[in-house]
Amino acid sequence: MTDTTRKAARPVGPAAPAGPPPPSAARRPRRWRGVTPWLFLIAPLALLIAFTYAPIANMVAYSFTDWDGVSPELHYTGAENYTELFTRPELFEVFFVSGYYLAASVVQIGAALYFATILSFNVRFRGFFKGVLFFPYLINGVAIGFVFLYFFQDGGTLDAILSLFGYDGDRAWLGTPTSANVSLAGVSVWRYLGLNFVLFLGAIQSIPGELYEAAELDGANRWQQFRHIIAPGIRPVLSLSVILSVSGSLSVFEIPYIMTGGATGTETFVIQTVKLAFQFNKTGLASAAAVVLLLIILAVTWVQRRLVPDDKVDLV
Repeated sequence: MTDTTRKAARPVGPAAPAGPPPPSAARRPRRWRGVTPWLFLIAPLALLIAFTYAPIANMVAYSFTDWDGVSPELHYTGAENYTELFTRPELFEVFFVSGYYLAASVVQIGAALYFATILSFNVRFRGFFKGVLFFPYLINGVAIGFVFLYFFQDGGTLDAILSLFGYDGDRAWLGTPTSANVSLAGVSVWRYLGLNFVLFLGAIQSIPGELYEAAELDGANRWQQFRHIIAPGIRPVLSLSVILSVSGSLSVFEIPYIMTGGATGTETFVIQTVKLAFQFNKTGLASAAAVVLLLIILAVTWVQRRLVPDDKVDLV
Protein backbone atom coordinates (compact mmCIF):
# COMPACT_ATOMS: atom_id res chain seq x y z
CA MET A 1 0.00 0.00 0.00
CA THR A 2 1.36 3.29 -0.99
CA ASP A 3 1.73 6.32 1.23
CA THR A 4 -1.03 8.04 -0.67
CA THR A 5 -3.47 5.24 0.14
CA ARG A 6 -2.45 5.28 3.80
CA LYS A 7 -3.08 9.01 4.00
CA ALA A 8 -6.52 8.58 2.41
CA ALA A 9 -7.46 5.73 4.76
CA ARG A 10 -6.32 7.54 7.84
CA PRO A 11 -9.41 8.76 9.79
CA VAL A 12 -9.84 12.44 9.85
CA GLY A 13 -10.10 13.68 13.41
CA PRO A 14 -11.67 16.93 14.67
CA ALA A 15 -9.95 20.09 13.69
CA ALA A 16 -7.59 21.49 16.19
CA PRO A 17 -9.12 24.37 18.15
CA ALA A 18 -8.10 27.75 16.94
CA GLY A 19 -5.99 29.78 19.24
CA PRO A 20 -7.33 32.84 21.13
CA PRO A 21 -7.63 36.01 19.05
CA PRO A 22 -4.96 38.59 19.44
CA PRO A 23 -5.47 40.89 22.43
CA SER A 24 -5.81 43.93 20.20
CA ALA A 25 -8.65 42.33 18.16
CA ALA A 26 -10.58 41.41 21.34
CA ARG A 27 -10.24 44.82 22.94
CA ARG A 28 -11.34 46.76 19.87
CA PRO A 29 -15.04 45.58 19.85
CA ARG A 30 -15.33 46.08 23.62
CA ARG A 31 -13.98 49.58 23.32
CA TRP A 32 -16.45 50.53 20.59
CA ARG A 33 -19.25 48.82 22.50
CA GLY A 34 -18.74 51.25 25.38
CA VAL A 35 -18.42 54.30 23.15
CA THR A 36 -21.38 53.60 20.83
CA PRO A 37 -24.19 54.62 23.28
CA TRP A 38 -22.50 57.96 23.88
CA LEU A 39 -22.33 58.62 20.15
CA PHE A 40 -26.13 58.32 19.98
CA LEU A 41 -26.51 60.57 23.04
CA ILE A 42 -24.39 63.43 21.71
CA ALA A 43 -27.25 65.20 19.89
CA PRO A 44 -29.93 64.94 22.64
CA LEU A 45 -27.41 65.86 25.35
CA ALA A 46 -26.28 68.89 23.36
CA LEU A 47 -29.89 70.04 22.90
CA LEU A 48 -30.67 69.40 26.58
CA ILE A 49 -27.69 71.42 27.74
CA ALA A 50 -28.23 74.23 25.24
CA PHE A 51 -31.96 74.72 25.80
CA THR A 52 -32.47 73.58 29.41
CA TYR A 53 -29.45 73.63 31.68
CA ALA A 54 -27.70 76.63 30.15
CA PRO A 55 -30.82 78.87 30.43
CA ILE A 56 -31.30 77.71 34.02
CA ALA A 57 -27.70 78.61 34.81
CA ASN A 58 -28.19 82.04 33.22
CA MET A 59 -31.41 82.54 35.17
CA VAL A 60 -29.64 81.77 38.44
CA ALA A 61 -26.84 84.19 37.50
CA TYR A 62 -29.34 86.95 36.60
CA SER A 63 -31.09 86.51 39.95
CA PHE A 64 -28.04 87.99 41.69
CA THR A 65 -28.01 91.12 39.52
CA ASP A 66 -30.18 94.18 38.91
CA TRP A 67 -30.39 93.59 35.17
CA ASP A 68 -33.34 95.27 33.46
CA GLY A 69 -33.39 92.90 30.50
CA VAL A 70 -32.17 95.53 28.03
CA SER A 71 -28.94 97.08 29.25
CA PRO A 72 -25.72 95.24 28.33
CA GLU A 73 -24.29 95.99 31.79
CA LEU A 74 -24.94 93.74 34.76
CA HIS A 75 -24.41 94.89 38.35
CA TYR A 76 -23.96 92.22 40.99
CA THR A 77 -26.29 92.83 43.94
CA GLY A 78 -25.83 89.63 45.92
CA ALA A 79 -28.95 88.28 47.60
CA GLU A 80 -30.79 91.61 47.40
CA ASN A 81 -33.42 90.26 45.00
CA TYR A 82 -34.16 87.30 47.25
CA THR A 83 -34.37 89.57 50.28
CA GLU A 84 -36.86 91.80 48.49
CA LEU A 85 -38.84 88.78 47.36
CA PHE A 86 -39.25 87.40 50.88
CA THR A 87 -39.78 90.74 52.64
CA ARG A 88 -42.54 92.09 50.38
CA PRO A 89 -45.77 90.31 51.30
CA GLU A 90 -47.53 91.23 48.04
CA LEU A 91 -44.99 89.20 46.09
CA PHE A 92 -45.87 86.02 47.98
CA GLU A 93 -49.60 86.58 48.38
CA VAL A 94 -50.09 85.32 44.84
CA PHE A 95 -49.34 81.81 46.10
CA PHE A 96 -52.76 81.80 47.76
CA VAL A 97 -54.28 81.83 44.28
CA SER A 98 -52.56 78.50 43.64
CA GLY A 99 -54.77 77.02 46.36
CA TYR A 100 -57.78 77.24 44.04
CA TYR A 101 -55.97 75.31 41.35
CA LEU A 102 -54.63 72.81 43.88
CA ALA A 103 -58.18 72.08 45.04
CA ALA A 104 -59.27 71.87 41.41
CA SER A 105 -56.52 69.34 40.72
CA VAL A 106 -57.98 67.06 43.40
CA VAL A 107 -61.34 67.20 41.63
CA GLN A 108 -59.62 66.68 38.31
CA ILE A 109 -57.73 63.56 39.42
CA GLY A 110 -60.82 62.10 41.07
CA ALA A 111 -62.99 62.66 38.00
CA ALA A 112 -60.33 61.33 35.63
CA LEU A 113 -59.87 58.21 37.74
CA TYR A 114 -63.63 57.67 37.91
CA PHE A 115 -64.16 57.95 34.14
CA ALA A 116 -61.08 55.86 33.37
CA THR A 117 -62.32 53.09 35.64
CA ILE A 118 -65.84 53.14 34.20
CA LEU A 119 -64.68 53.20 30.57
CA SER A 120 -62.14 50.42 31.12
CA PHE A 121 -65.05 47.98 31.33
CA ASN A 122 -67.50 47.14 28.56
CA VAL A 123 -69.71 50.20 28.29
CA ARG A 124 -71.86 51.29 25.37
CA PHE A 125 -70.42 54.15 23.30
CA ARG A 126 -67.12 53.75 25.12
CA GLY A 127 -65.07 55.09 22.21
CA PHE A 128 -67.31 58.15 21.89
CA PHE A 129 -66.96 59.06 25.56
CA LYS A 130 -63.20 58.61 25.38
CA GLY A 131 -63.02 61.13 22.56
CA VAL A 132 -65.29 63.59 24.37
CA LEU A 133 -63.13 63.50 27.50
CA PHE A 134 -59.80 63.81 25.69
CA PHE A 135 -60.85 66.40 23.11
CA PRO A 136 -60.46 69.53 25.36
CA TYR A 137 -56.78 68.72 25.89
CA LEU A 138 -56.19 68.97 22.14
CA ILE A 139 -57.54 72.51 21.87
CA ASN A 140 -55.14 75.43 21.96
CA GLY A 141 -55.04 77.20 25.31
CA VAL A 142 -55.50 80.64 23.77
CA ALA A 143 -58.69 79.49 22.04
CA ILE A 144 -59.97 78.01 25.29
CA GLY A 145 -59.29 81.27 27.10
CA PHE A 146 -61.27 83.34 24.60
CA VAL A 147 -64.16 80.83 24.46
CA PHE A 148 -64.61 80.80 28.22
CA LEU A 149 -64.14 84.56 28.40
CA TYR A 150 -67.42 84.87 26.50
CA PHE A 151 -68.86 81.95 28.45
CA PHE A 152 -68.43 83.74 31.81
CA GLN A 153 -69.23 87.30 30.75
CA ASP A 154 -72.32 89.12 32.05
CA GLY A 155 -75.37 87.78 30.26
CA GLY A 156 -73.21 85.26 28.43
CA THR A 157 -73.56 81.57 27.79
CA LEU A 158 -73.47 80.49 31.43
CA ASP A 159 -76.18 82.95 32.43
CA ALA A 160 -78.30 81.81 29.47
CA ILE A 161 -77.98 78.18 30.55
CA LEU A 162 -78.81 78.98 34.16
CA SER A 163 -81.87 80.96 33.07
CA LEU A 164 -83.29 77.75 31.62
CA PHE A 165 -83.36 76.34 35.15
CA GLY A 166 -85.06 79.39 36.65
CA TYR A 167 -81.98 81.40 37.62
CA ASP A 168 -82.51 85.01 36.53
CA GLY A 169 -80.09 87.90 36.78
CA ASP A 170 -76.71 88.59 35.29
CA ARG A 171 -73.69 87.95 37.45
CA ALA A 172 -70.09 89.05 37.00
CA TRP A 173 -68.46 85.64 37.27
CA LEU A 174 -65.03 87.19 36.73
CA GLY A 175 -65.76 90.30 38.79
CA THR A 176 -64.78 89.15 42.29
CA PRO A 177 -61.64 87.30 43.37
CA THR A 178 -63.47 84.25 44.70
CA SER A 179 -65.84 83.71 41.78
CA ALA A 180 -63.12 84.54 39.25
CA ASN A 181 -60.61 82.07 40.71
CA VAL A 182 -63.25 79.36 41.03
CA SER A 183 -64.29 79.92 37.41
CA LEU A 184 -60.72 79.83 36.15
CA ALA A 185 -59.96 76.71 38.18
CA GLY A 186 -63.04 75.09 36.66
CA VAL A 187 -61.74 75.85 33.18
CA SER A 188 -58.44 74.25 34.15
CA VAL A 189 -60.24 71.10 35.29
CA TRP A 190 -62.16 70.91 32.02
CA ARG A 191 -59.03 71.33 29.92
CA TYR A 192 -56.61 68.95 31.66
CA LEU A 193 -59.08 66.24 32.64
CA GLY A 194 -58.38 64.41 29.39
CA LEU A 195 -54.64 64.12 30.07
CA ASN A 196 -55.09 62.40 33.42
CA PHE A 197 -57.90 60.33 31.96
CA VAL A 198 -55.64 58.93 29.22
CA LEU A 199 -52.84 58.21 31.71
CA PHE A 200 -55.17 56.34 34.05
CA LEU A 201 -56.92 54.49 31.24
CA GLY A 202 -53.62 53.27 29.79
CA ALA A 203 -52.46 52.10 33.21
CA ILE A 204 -55.72 50.28 33.90
CA GLN A 205 -55.71 48.55 30.50
CA SER A 206 -52.15 47.33 31.12
CA ILE A 207 -53.37 45.21 34.03
CA PRO A 208 -53.69 41.55 32.95
CA GLY A 209 -57.28 40.56 32.15
CA GLU A 210 -56.89 37.25 33.99
CA LEU A 211 -57.03 39.12 37.27
CA TYR A 212 -60.49 40.51 36.48
CA GLU A 213 -61.71 37.06 35.41
CA ALA A 214 -60.42 35.50 38.63
CA ALA A 215 -62.02 38.28 40.67
CA GLU A 216 -65.39 37.78 38.95
CA LEU A 217 -65.20 34.04 39.61
CA ASP A 218 -64.61 34.83 43.28
CA GLY A 219 -67.68 37.08 43.31
CA ALA A 220 -65.89 40.44 43.54
CA ASN A 221 -67.94 43.46 42.54
CA ARG A 222 -66.67 46.52 40.69
CA TRP A 223 -65.66 48.38 43.84
CA GLN A 224 -63.68 45.40 45.13
CA GLN A 225 -61.96 45.04 41.77
CA PHE A 226 -61.03 48.70 41.88
CA ARG A 227 -59.75 48.51 45.44
CA HIS A 228 -57.69 45.34 45.17
CA ILE A 229 -56.67 45.28 41.49
CA ILE A 230 -56.91 48.69 39.82
CA ALA A 231 -55.73 50.94 42.65
CA PRO A 232 -52.50 48.97 43.38
CA GLY A 233 -51.84 48.52 39.67
CA ILE A 234 -51.95 52.22 38.78
CA ARG A 235 -50.10 53.52 41.84
CA PRO A 236 -47.02 54.75 39.89
CA VAL A 237 -49.20 56.61 37.37
CA LEU A 238 -51.29 58.09 40.16
CA SER A 239 -48.13 59.34 41.85
CA LEU A 240 -47.01 60.91 38.58
CA SER A 241 -50.40 62.64 38.17
CA VAL A 242 -50.15 64.08 41.66
CA ILE A 243 -46.69 65.52 40.93
CA LEU A 244 -47.88 67.04 37.65
CA SER A 245 -50.98 68.50 39.31
CA VAL A 246 -49.07 70.10 42.18
CA SER A 247 -46.40 71.58 39.92
CA GLY A 248 -49.07 72.73 37.48
CA SER A 249 -51.11 74.45 40.20
CA LEU A 250 -48.02 76.38 41.27
CA SER A 251 -47.13 77.47 37.74
CA VAL A 252 -50.52 78.35 36.25
CA PHE A 253 -50.21 81.00 33.57
CA GLU A 254 -52.08 80.54 30.30
CA ILE A 255 -55.76 80.55 31.26
CA PRO A 256 -55.76 83.40 33.84
CA TYR A 257 -53.41 85.53 31.76
CA ILE A 258 -55.69 85.36 28.71
CA MET A 259 -59.02 85.65 30.51
CA THR A 260 -58.26 88.26 33.19
CA GLY A 261 -54.63 89.30 32.78
CA GLY A 262 -54.19 88.76 36.51
CA ALA A 263 -56.89 91.29 37.48
CA THR A 264 -59.51 90.89 40.25
CA GLY A 265 -57.18 88.84 42.44
CA THR A 266 -56.39 86.16 39.84
CA GLU A 267 -52.70 86.94 39.44
CA THR A 268 -50.57 83.84 39.78
CA PHE A 269 -46.89 83.62 40.61
CA VAL A 270 -45.91 83.10 36.97
CA ILE A 271 -48.03 86.06 35.79
CA GLN A 272 -46.38 88.21 38.43
CA THR A 273 -42.94 87.04 37.29
CA VAL A 274 -43.73 87.89 33.66
CA LYS A 275 -44.93 91.36 34.65
CA LEU A 276 -41.79 91.97 36.71
CA ALA A 277 -39.59 91.06 33.76
CA PHE A 278 -41.42 92.62 30.80
CA GLN A 279 -43.60 95.34 32.30
CA PHE A 280 -41.44 96.71 35.11
CA ASN A 281 -38.06 95.75 33.56
CA LYS A 282 -36.91 93.94 36.70
CA THR A 283 -35.39 90.88 35.10
CA GLY A 284 -33.11 90.21 38.05
CA LEU A 285 -36.03 90.14 40.50
CA ALA A 286 -38.09 88.06 38.08
CA SER A 287 -35.23 85.58 37.75
CA ALA A 288 -35.06 85.29 41.54
CA ALA A 289 -38.81 84.61 41.62
CA ALA A 290 -38.41 81.93 38.95
CA VAL A 291 -35.60 80.29 40.93
CA VAL A 292 -37.76 80.26 44.06
CA LEU A 293 -40.64 78.69 42.14
CA LEU A 294 -38.31 76.03 40.75
CA LEU A 295 -37.00 75.21 44.21
CA ILE A 296 -40.54 74.99 45.61
CA ILE A 297 -41.60 72.56 42.87
CA LEU A 298 -38.48 70.43 43.43
CA ALA A 299 -39.12 70.40 47.18
CA VAL A 300 -42.75 69.39 46.74
CA THR A 301 -41.72 66.62 44.34
CA TRP A 302 -39.07 65.36 46.77
CA VAL A 303 -41.52 65.32 49.69
CA GLN A 304 -44.11 63.52 47.60
CA ARG A 305 -41.53 60.92 46.57
CA ARG A 306 -40.54 60.37 50.19
CA LEU A 307 -44.09 60.03 51.41
CA VAL A 308 -45.31 57.87 48.51
CA PRO A 309 -42.35 55.97 47.05
CA ASP A 310 -42.72 54.19 43.73
CA ASP A 311 -42.74 50.62 44.90
CA LYS A 312 -42.68 47.90 42.30
CA VAL A 313 -46.17 46.51 41.82
CA ASP A 314 -46.48 42.84 40.86
CA LEU A 315 -50.08 41.75 40.49
CA VAL A 316 -49.40 38.48 38.69
